[in-house]
Amino acid sequence: MDRPVRVRFAPSPTGALHIGGVRTALYNYLFARKEGGKFILRIEDTDQNRYVAGAEEYIMESLEWLGITPDESPVHGGEYGPYRQSERKEMYRQYAEQLVEAGHAYYAFDTAAELDAMRKELEAAKSKNPTYNAITRKKMKNSFTLSEEEVKQRIESGEPYVIRIKMPHREEIRFKDIIRGWVMVHGSTLDDKVLMKGDGMPTYHLANVVDDYLMKISHVIRGEEWLPSLPLHVTLYKFLGWENEMPEFAHLPLLLNPPGKEGKLSKRQADKLGVPVFPLPWQDPNTGEQYVSFKEEGFLTDALLNFLALLGWNPGNNQEIFDLNQLEMDFDLEGVNKAGIKFDYDKARWFNEEYIKVKKVEDLVPYLMDVLRANGIDADVIDQKQREQIVSLFQNRVTLIPDFWDKPEANGKRLAQAQVLFNMPAEYDEKTVRKKWTGEAADLVEAYKMDLSQLENWVADDIKTTLEALLTSKGVGLGKVMPAVRVAITGAGKGPDLMTVMEIIGKEETIKRLEKALMSLEQKVS
Repeated sequence: MDRPVRVRFAPSPTGALHIGGVRTALYNYLFARKEGGKFILRIEDTDQNRYVAGAEEYIMESLEWLGITPDESPVHGGEYGPYRQSERKEMYRQYAEQLVEAGHAYYAFDTAAELDAMRKELEAAKSKNPTYNAITRKKMKNSFTLSEEEVKQRIESGEPYVIRIKMPHREEIRFKDIIRGWVMVHGSTLDDKVLMKGDGMPTYHLANVVDDYLMKISHVIRGEEWLPSLPLHVTLYKFLGWENEMPEFAHLPLLLNPPGKEGKLSKRQADKLGVPVFPLPWQDPNTGEQYVSFKEEGFLTDALLNFLALLGWNPGNNQEIFDLNQLEMDFDLEGVNKAGIKFDYDKARWFNEEYIKVKKVEDLVPYLMDVLRANGIDADVIDQKQREQIVSLFQNRVTLIPDFWDKPEANGKRLAQAQVLFNMPAEYDEKTVRKKWTGEAADLVEAYKMDLSQLENWVADDIKTTLEALLTSKGVGLGKVMPAVRVAITGAGKGPDLMTVMEIIGKEETIKRLEKALMSLEQKVS
């Protein structure tokens, strides 16, 4: 195709942006960047009955958070606007009327009751295609069964009507999809879809085709669920005389429920499993239901984008870690699979863990600050050096951002992390106390406390040297006392570098914790 690459992401503001929609937006964005083209955000809000307040803003905020920035949109503007279909209403009428005049569409005056009766009659007769089509239109109230004069009178009197496309009944409709190859559908299996509704708004089908044409869209990259609509769209391009300007199509594979659950990824099924499907927090304004989001769970945007990019796209090698710049260079539609792919949430967590490990410490500090504040800590009083120390202490022990505070374990308990720096132990790990808090250990902890009280340079290295000097003088190995010191300081039997923990909490707090443990665990001495 020898024309500029222009792709669009065209969500409907009928609810929160699903993660499947995010993947569609990402693939459009990556393709545009790879080809040096434009990425357009268009809001398809023709279905006013399903419009949800706040949904459009949510879509835009989600893309902004993810860094998938449109070149043209309702916010960014552009020469092919407006970018909301509700603001383009008058554009569609002329094309619907053009189709009527050319004999490719017609007026239909059937009421809801008449349409329902028609469907029931066809179902009772066990029709293979119980729809409004070339056969059934002959029995309904439309331009084909009413005289031209009666059609005119009905329209002029204000009687409600819709405009339906006249699908070719005896033709085979052929089209090529970049991902799926050639597809053929016979016209006899298709119905006469509504193009203009009774409220004067276009349906998705007409508006979609007209907008793609007027906005000079070169490639339509969208979900597999829209593949059944493509014969109609291809027919509209033909009827409107735009065959030579028709975009290329690529229908992406479905995202399936997490491993062990079949079917298309749904918010309800995912919610039951505790798996997020929305990028940002969302509360349904109609039901009040709240759904967990990737941001709340503690995902980094670059990790999430990397994970999504590989949900359906194969780079052709075993590489898994791609930053956004590399994705922009390497992504291609030829590498997109046909088959649906399961939404592996554990894999998403793995990506996040890997990204946190290699993130610059200073870049993780803002996330740490948010976590501390969320847990009631006045983070502003902590200096930058300590902030970075805390990040470094736990960086390799974190999967999701909230893990900086504490982390869930397989046994259902939570492993204390940064919280040990701010909260004196309320209890002590029983297993460690039982095995390691001996009389000898308690005596060594007491002696270590006395030596630390004399220490002037309170840094991890000197805190460690003080302990080593004590043990050397006593002729005792580190294993005799280190677990006891750890449980006294943190309450736990395991954790990050203890000397760094002691440096961060400070001399006064360290002494207090050792004193408390000596008093609290006195009766435990064996």
